[in-house]
Amino acid sequence: MAINVLVGMQWGDEGKGKIVDLVSEKHDVIARFQGGANAGHTVVIDGKEFILHLIPSGILRPGKTCIIGSGVVVDPQALLKEIEELRELGVETKGRLIVSPRAHCILPVHKAMDRAGESGKSGKKIGTTGRGIGPTYSDKAQRVGIPIHYLLDGEKLKAAVTALVNTKNSLLKNFYGIEELDVGEMLAYIKSIVPKIAPYIGDTRRVLRNAIDKNLEILCEGAQGTMLDIDHGTYPFVTSSNTVSAGACTGLGIPPNKIDTIIGVVKAYTTRVGEGPFPTELNDEMGEMLRGEGAEFGATTGRPRRCGWFDGMVARYSVELNGIGEIALTKLDVLDKLKTIKACVAYEVDGKRVESISDDVSILERAKPIYDEFDGWQSTTAGTTEFDKLPDNAKKYINFLEKHMDAEIKIISTGKDRNSTVIL
Repeated sequence: MAINVLVGMQWGDEGKGKIVDLVSEKHDVIARFQGGANAGHTVVIDGKEFILHLIPSGILRPGKTCIIGSGVVVDPQALLKEIEELRELGVETKGRLIVSPRAHCILPVHKAMDRAGESGKSGKKIGTTGRGIGPTYSDKAQRVGIPIHYLLDGEKLKAAVTALVNTKNSLLKNFYGIEELDVGEMLAYIKSIVPKIAPYIGDTRRVLRNAIDKNLEILCEGAQGTMLDIDHGTYPFVTSSNTVSAGACTGLGIPPNKIDTIIGVVKAYTTRVGEGPFPTELNDEMGEMLRGEGAEFGATTGRPRRCGWFDGMVARYSVELNGIGEIALTKLDVLDKLKTIKACVAYEVDGKRVESISDDVSILERAKPIYDEFDGWQSTTAGTTEFDKLPDNAKKYINFLEKHMDAEIKIISTGKDRNSTVIL
């Protein structure tokens, strides 16, 4: 029996969907522990593309049980849409997907507050997706949210939704100058989806406990990346939940002493979406090249991602913070055409060399990257499945990354498809 946790090591979009799909083959239960439908996982199988937002990528493996834990915020409409899209692609979720009754609902009122909040900020915007993630987590923390199990109790649901919408309407009208929402319409919308959502609601903590007792293999899947963690990321330009490995315990109800291996997923370069510091960002032709070759556009929003060289400071911070023991390196093939490749090994901050990220995240705003340079391989790695067949310069770059991060690289992705992978 093993419980493994898989996390992103940068600002998200590291290719976790494909890696979860690969690793799921040897796990029985795949459980999502945080985030919402603002995250997109893309998996390509035999040329067919599957884009998932809430449902763990393990759903694409027949016979696997998939869980959406209490740490996730669930947009019922988005979930039902995703279920239907999977059904149309030949993937059945009934009997395999279980949603925690403790997970909180994202309602239209949360999306309205999200959009109003972003549009009303006079300073720099966070760059949210407008999908209601932050406001839902905020209501959860203020103890005025709508847990999934409220959907099954008509009176409790009516009282909670009425109180919530009335409170938000006051803000929407008097502070943001936006039209109020109708409580009756909101309740009617929720009641219309309850029969469709109800069959998926179950005691996920008990399912996981039983799996542990039966010595089954469990994979805990995170969304976003370490640098977007609410406590340990580049605050305030972060998401609203704990994206680090420790979040798996709170988001799923798993005891910390049951966790075995932490798997980190990292790109061969770096990207981020939205606002916030990004020391190795390239606002030039090289940045455009990485965006084009890597198809760096959000799976959820379609927004172009900011692109830059590999940031070894961020990667090493992530290894330390998460306790990462194994690494999956993705998008190596995106670098195939480059004559020279750079990797950040330290920062220059206020004239001094800095080799670690501290809790003073403001240094990232002032940091100038210090690079090591590597000869490119200028030959194709796309589709390669054996390490020995990789170009020598690609091997040298991989070996450098492994030593710099101080964790073993066990998986190397050389393309979008499930089979374009080197397993070490």
